[in-house]
Amino acid sequence: MTDGSETGGARGALDGLVVCDLSRILAGPTATQLLGDLGATVVKIENPGSGGDDTRAWGPPYAETHDGQSDLSAYFMAANRNKLSVAADLATEEGAALVRAIAAEADVVIENFKPGGLVKYGLDHETLRAAHPRLVYCSISGFGQTGPNRELPGYDLMAQGYGGIMSLTGPANGAPHKVGVGIADVMCGMYACVGILAALRHRDSTGEGQHIDLSLVDAQMAWLINEGTNYLASGRDPERRGNAHPNIAPYDVYPCADGHVILAVGNDGQFRRFAAAMGRPELGQDPRFMTNPLRLENRVALTEIVTELMAAMPRCDILGRLAEVKVPAGPIHTVAEALGSEQARARGAVISVPHPDTLRGEVQLLGNPLKFSATPVTVRRPPPRVGQDGSGILDRLRALRTTPSGRS
Repeated sequence: MTDGSETGGARGALDGLVVCDLSRILAGPTATQLLGDLGATVVKIENPGSGGDDTRAWGPPYAETHDGQSDLSAYFMAANRNKLSVAADLATEEGAALVRAIAAEADVVIENFKPGGLVKYGLDHETLRAAHPRLVYCSISGFGQTGPNRELPGYDLMAQGYGGIMSLTGPANGAPHKVGVGIADVMCGMYACVGILAALRHRDSTGEGQHIDLSLVDAQMAWLINEGTNYLASGRDPERRGNAHPNIAPYDVYPCADGHVILAVGNDGQFRRFAAAMGRPELGQDPRFMTNPLRLENRVALTEIVTELMAAMPRCDILGRLAEVKVPAGPIHTVAEALGSEQARARGAVISVPHPDTLRGEVQLLGNPLKFSATPVTVRRPPPRVGQDGSGILDRLRALRTTPSGRS
């Protein structure tokens, strides 16, 4: 087993922590990949009969492998580096017993089965925590462990629809849209990671583990943020405005002579500087537009004026003028442009990870955005093949207890 010491790198903040990962698809794997990036040893449990995590088959594209197997989809690789993969069929006593033994060595168990779905295997939180009181157990589901919808399945699209974000996303006069990536899953995974770390802090202070009950829909509603509180404060359902901001104007995407440009005016001073830079200084003194509340009140007229100004100029001219006066504006990159930018290269947004099973000998992944001064993020393992790490897994986990970074 490799960790920071074996690769010659600095130790991660979570070195010595063991995570038993019974989750699949995106929310749970996002959380456990982040824990793994921070140094934890993550043991991903996969059902060999179903081909492992569902997302292994969510392709193309796939990484090309020497054996020709298609179990390394780009989707799977997005959330499953820094993990060991152990094949175990929970429907068999042998498989369930193996996972219980792994859980006994773990600090954290995370799962996303239907509520109550692990009771018959002795892997539910009550059973495991009765045997291991220090265990932190995180359950992720579509709607949570309680409530009238607890039995309903949870998928990102369903959570975005139920939780309100789709009603705010898309063209003002068009159909509701989901966000372009599985953001309900990803944000739920982030909340899970925060909750797990907080529960570990409590465990280390008191010796007491606990159960974390987290749902996609709860998490999605929580990150409605200002639009959620806009409704709570006003009693009015927020409107879908495309790229426009509900509380700031002008803050939108505008067509220009050679494409589109983002304008994000955040205060009255910026608006006056914007107007002057665009050759219309009188707009900054126009009684309709002098303050942000007035600009919101007169949003339609303002949008027509700004749209006309932008349409007559090329993007580079607009961005140059606004950069000089420190008014926020920017381009709309494609994914290729974003990941290929000088900023992305400088910040490590894309990383190459050695992978001996692939024809290229490596896979390219998205980097972790966290930059630590003392305990840097490390990528110690590429996304695993199904069940590749099952041999001797219990001995490997027990060996962690005797290392300097172990738990005993």
